[in-house]
Amino acid sequence: MATPMKELDQNLLPPADWEGEIERLQEDLRLERDRTLRTLADFKNYRRRIEHDGSKLAEEGKRAIILPLLDIIDDLEKAMQWASDAEQPFVKGVRIIHQKFLALLETHGILPFESVGKPFNHDLHEAVAMTKHAAGKPGTVVDELRRGYLWNNELLRPAQVRVAE
Repeated sequence: MATPMKELDQNLLPPADWEGEIERLQEDLRLERDRTLRTLADFKNYRRRIEHDGSKLAEEGKRAIILPLLDIIDDLEKAMQWASDAEQPFVKGVRIIHQKFLALLETHGILPFESVGKPFNHDLHEAVAMTKHAAGKPGTVVDELRRGYLWNNELLRPAQVRVAE
């Protein structure tokens, strides 16, 4: 479609009001700059949110693998408690496997915490039973049925404990 010559001539002519034209162009430039900065900020926020969500999903995946491993460690500890002869090669082997498991968890920031003799803390402990204990003050953890673990100083699994009445 051909543009009439008269229309092209009008676009090539200088505007009648230079100052008004300059102000209009400056305003257009300012608005476009604001839009660009907003878009850039939105993109940075989006990228930060995606990274956060990705790391959260990765942590949840690790947690799903680690929690069953803690059950295996519990079973190893029970087996060592019930072993009649601690000097048997089999018992020594189980003890070595247990130590390797704990060392592996420690390299990933997972550490067991002690509960016996400490005051009951509902953030760290899960009370399974109350018991009369001569040496224990009321509210003190007397026995640990299942060990608790911290992951990078945050609770991974609460300890199941018996508390003195």
